[in-house]
Parts: sequence; structure tokens; C-alpha cells
Amino acid sequence: MKNEQVVQLPVNRLTEFPEHPFKVRDDEFMDQLTDSIRSLGVLTPIVVRPEGDAWQIISGHRRVHACEILDMETIPAIVKDIETDDAIVMMVDSNFQRQSLLPSEKARAYKMKLDAVKRQGARRDLSSDHDEQKLRGKTSRDLIAENSPDSSTQIQRFIRLNELIPELLEMVDEGIVAVTPAVELSHLKIREQKLVKLTIESEQNSPSLSQAQRIRRLSEQKRLNEDSVLEILTEKKKADCWNLAIPMNKISKYFPGNYTHQQMQDTIIRLLEGWLRVRKRQEELRGGKKR
Repeated sequence: MKNEQVVQLPVNRLTEFPEHPFKVRDDEFMDQLTDSIRSLGVLTPIVVRPEGDAWQIISGHRRVHACEILDMETIPAIVKDIETDDAIVMMVDSNFQRQSLLPSEKARAYKMKLDAVKRQGARRDLSSDHDEQKLRGKTSRDLIAENSPDSSTQIQRFIRLNELIPELLEMVDEGIVAVTPAVELSHLKIREQKLVKLTIESEQNSPSLSQAQRIRRLSEQKRLNEDSVLEILTEKKKADCWNLAIPMNKISKYFPGNYTHQQMQDTIIRLLEGWLRVRKRQEELRGGKKR
């Protein structure tokens, strides 16, 4: 954004990006952002594009919301007069700088960007040999992966999550159902997905990847019913395949906003190791007193 003119725009004349896939949550991170803006102002201008007598937000929905909370009248902005598909790509890329994105947010964002890139490709003039060489043999997903934190395969998985019913997608966001089993379940018919969702709730047991794959095969064979889903989800899982799933909304508040899932996991493991050392030390002390 170097050398681009920054202007002050009225907050009440800003509009949200259509079907914006990223949630603006009133959580502790929003509280931190609001406190920062109250003390220092908006340090990074938002990015908008003209929309009649208003401006559509491309990047900066959270900053705008914080300004609304603070009853601020204006916000610094950079105005870009760009096409819708270019705006979609910019909107998605700017939000992927955030670390704590939900699977549903990634699913919708990648789908929006993939569709935009495909439309751009259909319009792009490939008369340049350089452009032809650059794009030859690459899918739209490959091009997206070049500027994304996820691989082309992972992007495909996230996009597939859009085929889940909202209730199952919410379970993925909450960590009740893992992403890879959810991808398998996304191939089920809507009524079958509803059946799986009800069984997960009633039995308090989510499918492993192998169980989800078996459920999908039964669906493809037109043999999936209430009894078969129940049988699969209530079978005893192998101990070495057992995973503890903790919903992200229960633990994210204990970590800085820029922590990745891997950093959270590493921190939890270190804390557990420290707790184990303390427990062993306490047991040794108790044993010494008995002697």
C-alpha cells in the first residue's frame, strides 16, 4: 500500500462485502483491537472500493466494527476502483493473514476465491508466451495454493466442506468432527447427513476417518440406514487411534490471536509435561514421608 493515498471515510457509509465468509466476532480479540484503536487510532488503513455513493469494504471488517463500537465517525481508508473478482481475491488473501480461522471460513473463502480465479482465467488474454508458460498445466487450485497457507489438496478438502449441512459444518468448527472425516461425510445425501448428525448427538461419538469412509461406501452402495450408522458409530475404536477433540472456542481465548493451531498444540503439550513432572515430584515426596 506504499504511495497510495489514504483518505478519511465516514464509517456509516461503508458496506460489507457481499457474502463475506469471515465472521466478525465480539470476543476478547475484538476487545483487544478496540482498546488498541481507542488508544492509538486505526494504524493500518482499510481497503475499500466505490459502490454508488458508499464504499464496499474489501479489507478491514474487524477494524470497522471496532470503530462502530467506539462511535467513531471516520476511518482511514485506501480506495481501489477494481473489478469484483479482483476484489474477492484481495479480500480473501488479506483475511488469510489471520491465524485463527474456522474450517467453515476457509471453506467459503476458498470457494469464493476459486470461482473468482476461474472467471479471471476465462477472461485473461494469454497471448503472452510468459503467461502461457506460467499457467500451463496448473489448475486454479494450484494457483490459489501458491499464495495460501494450505496445499492444493488441503484447499480441495476445505472447499468440499461446503457440501455439508450447516449442522455438521458447525460440528467441524467446534472440533467435534475432524476435517478429513467431514470431507467423507460431505459426499452423503442431505437426509443421510442429517441421520449421521443425529447419531453423533445421541451417542456423543464422532466418526474416525475409517468410520466415515465406511459410512460413505454404504451410501454409495445404497445400504446406509439408521441401523448401519448406529452400528459404526457405537463400535469400540482402537485405543491407538483415539483422539481427543477440544472445541477451538473453548481454548482459543487462552492464546494470543496470532497463534497457529500447531503452536497451541505445542504449548498444551509443554504444559502437560510440566504438570506431569510436578505430579511425579509430589508422589516422590509423599513416598519419602511414608518411609
